[in-house]
Amino acid sequence: MFGFCTDPDTLSTLRWFACYLTNGAHFLFYQSFLVVFALLAITAPVSLAFGFGAAAASRARIAPLRWIGKTYTAMVRGVPDIVFFLFFILVFDQAIEYLRHRIVCPDWTEPIRQGANFLVCDAARTPQGAAPQWVHELYGFALAVFTYAIVFGAFCGNVLYGAMRAVPRAQLETAEAYGMRPAQVFWRILVPQMWIYALPGLSNIWLILIKATPLLFLLGIEDIVFWARELGGSRTSAYQYPHPDWRFWYFLGLLVFYLAFTRVSEIVLDRLTVRLSHGQATMAGEEQRRAARA
Repeated sequence: MFGFCTDPDTLSTLRWFACYLTNGAHFLFYQSFLVVFALLAITAPVSLAFGFGAAAASRARIAPLRWIGKTYTAMVRGVPDIVFFLFFILVFDQAIEYLRHRIVCPDWTEPIRQGANFLVCDAARTPQGAAPQWVHELYGFALAVFTYAIVFGAFCGNVLYGAMRAVPRAQLETAEAYGMRPAQVFWRILVPQMWIYALPGLSNIWLILIKATPLLFLLGIEDIVFWARELGGSRTSAYQYPHPDWRFWYFLGLLVFYLAFTRVSEIVLDRLTVRLSHGQATMAGEEQRRAARA
């Protein structure tokens, strides 16, 4: 990046580190932080949508919908995250290729399953081998987002279901007595009030989601953990910037990053809790009313 970086062997310590921390590999490391932020920004609302659907289905009057909602939350929460990630990514990827294979290669006569191999026609490969690198990366990222949303959506569904049950039944019955239809009671009375009961559980899920982002490394995505291990490993004189094993310092930096990010999240969530508690029949709402009267 700097003009004096042409010959690292002649640089002073300060300039050497200035060149080392601004080379191409480190810019990919810095870019991987954006991948983590993008994952959180997309996965959080999608997971919440999955969870809301599961919670609504779990309390539905139609039995099959209720069974689907409860089965989804119970099944996904009962499987370790790492096992689900590694298994679901493989299955979902093969399912996409299998469906495409049936559509674009109807004349294929060979079996798709040949022992441990999964073989489809070239036209069904997703993405295509000749596709640009960014297409492969975007496809892998989309699979990761969907997998994260499935897992954390189950946890959100369980929290939202409990929050819906926490809303005082008397308020729902009063709304029904005023002639509101079930859909109106759900959207106008139940949903607006359930968030204050759901927020503590959703806050914990958000913090767990932050801690789960290093699992991107296991899904083949070059995230911050991948680059910390790659850049921190020892480099011999064959490399432009040789150095001993510095993984301790890279992972220490990641530790500080996650702690800082978690702390900022806690501050934001605390302020959101105070805002949602205003006027609610909860302990936090009662404390606000007492403080206003004092």
